[in-house]
Parts: sequence; structure tokens; C-alpha cells
Amino acid sequence: MTVNKNIDLPVKPDQKFIVSEVFNIDSKLTVKGFKNKSDWVPEIDSSYVFDKDTTLSILAGFEHNRRVMVQGFHGTGKSTHIEQIAARLNWPCVRINLDSHISRIDLLGKDAIKVNDGKQITEFQEGLLPWSIQNPVALVFDEYDAGRPDVMFVIQRILEVEGKLTLLDQNKIITPNSSFRLFATTNTVGLGDMTGLYHGTQQINQGQLDRWHILSTLNYLDPKQEFKVVMSKLDTLKGIKNQETIKKMIKLANLTRSGFANGDISTLMSPRTVISWGQNYKIFKDLTASFKLSFLNKCDDIEKSIISEYFQRCFDIEIEDI
Repeated sequence: MTVNKNIDLPVKPDQKFIVSEVFNIDSKLTVKGFKNKSDWVPEIDSSYVFDKDTTLSILAGFEHNRRVMVQGFHGTGKSTHIEQIAARLNWPCVRINLDSHISRIDLLGKDAIKVNDGKQITEFQEGLLPWSIQNPVALVFDEYDAGRPDVMFVIQRILEVEGKLTLLDQNKIITPNSSFRLFATTNTVGLGDMTGLYHGTQQINQGQLDRWHILSTLNYLDPKQEFKVVMSKLDTLKGIKNQETIKKMIKLANLTRSGFANGDISTLMSPRTVISWGQNYKIFKDLTASFKLSFLNKCDDIEKSIISEYFQRCFDIEIEDI
């Protein structure tokens, strides 16, 4: 995990943004960001819908250097929420997914063999963590509750606002850039997975969990907002009939979420799944077949009859051969 250190990054925030205008939420706040966009700034998704509470929590992280963790079910847009805020503030942003393959060496760096003047030499290559800390970068740890123990203890060093990173192999202590920001996303808020939905997650050390200053919960959008988001991704499905179909898709998705919350089923439809269903519907021109391909085939056989009932309730169509 090496980085190109030759990309110019801004020094410190140099422009104020009016929150209500930029994020379309009710707020009188202003927040600092950068006037110019660098290569590390995410692309803006103009159709993205911002949740007010989550947006204000993340903005507090940017403005006041708070460590912010965003918790919620899959598909709610936790990481994208942080990225889209960074995009509008022109704040360089780096995402690292803490899957089981990410190790301490990947984060911190490692010795690499290089050819210099015809001779092979060993040179230390910094990983993304030391590089990010030394730059005005918003670092986002995805799937934070899936990180390996050796990785989590490396992260714990930098969770304090003034947290310095020690590279023991290099006898070097790194002081964070004043515009370095740290975020994380998690499905289980660090208390372990009691549902069986998120295999590979684990409990987070409470001493480390306490170092996160703000914990925000991002839930699914209400049906009207979700409809706007889904339609923005399915702009070719126009007309009143297609719009009514999308509304019923969202109604079905909410039934699966309620069923999951009540313990009736173990799989739910995220907004991402609804969009996939709509895209497959455009391809196959068959509502039932596209539903099977997008969601039903992922479900436990025992639960398919319940989900089939949800489908019939929304579309008045009975699914056969389940």
C-alpha cells in the first residue's frame, strides 16, 4: 500500500462554506474547507441526499477536529456520506477498508528493494497511514469493526487529537498535520454482531471506542427521500407507471427492513439493492424475474415464503417456484 507523494495538497482550509446552501439542510452554521480541488478530492454526486444529523456530526469532525464514527446497517451510505461532504469541502479524502487482509505493515509501510545508480538498495516506503497523518487528509476507516487486532492497536495511537504516530523501525515520530481528520464507519458500533448478519466483525476494545468523540447513527432514508435517490440513479425509467413501480419497490424494501428488525427474516433490502433491482428491471423487462435476481436468490430458503408474501402485498403478484 504505497502512495504517490508528489501530488500537491493544500496547506490549510482557506474558504468558508454555508452549510444550508452546500448540503441543503436546515442549519445556520458555516464550515471551513478548501478553495481548490486536488486529485485526492472525491467526485461530487449531485443527486446525493444528506441526512441532517449525520451531516452535522461529520461537519463537526471537519471543523473542530473531532474523531467521528458513523454506525448503521449496510447500504445506508455511511462511507459515501463522508466522501460527499469531503467532495463539497474540497477536502482530500482516503478510504481504507479494514478487511482481514489489511495488516500493520500495510498501514505503516515496509522496506522495499529499489535500484539506485545500478545498485540494489533497501528503502522504507511509508504506507497510507503515515502519509495521511502528515497531510490535510480526511482518512476514513471502512468496516472498522472488522479490523485485525494488530491493526486496531496501530490506529489507537492516533485517535487522540494530538496523537503522534511512532514508527519504531525508523526511529521516527510523526506529528499530525493540523488539517488531518479521522473518521470510521461500522455496522455493529463495536459491541459485536448479535444478528449474524455481519460475519467477521468483532468487539472493539472499549478503551479505543472511548477515544471516538462523536458516534452518529445513519438510518435508511424515509420513503420520499429514498424515492428521489433511486429515481436519480434510474433516470431512464420515466413515466407515471414506472414511478409507481419504484414506489412499490421501496415499500417492499421497508417491509424487509421491518421484518429484519422484528427477527422475522435475516436479510434486508438496502437502497443499493433497490437501485440494482430497478437496473435489472430495465434490462429484463420482468418485475418478478429481476426481483429474484436482485434479492430473492440471496435469501434463506426458509424465509423466501415470507419475502414472497411481502412482494404479493406490494404488487399483487404471486411468486411461483420459490
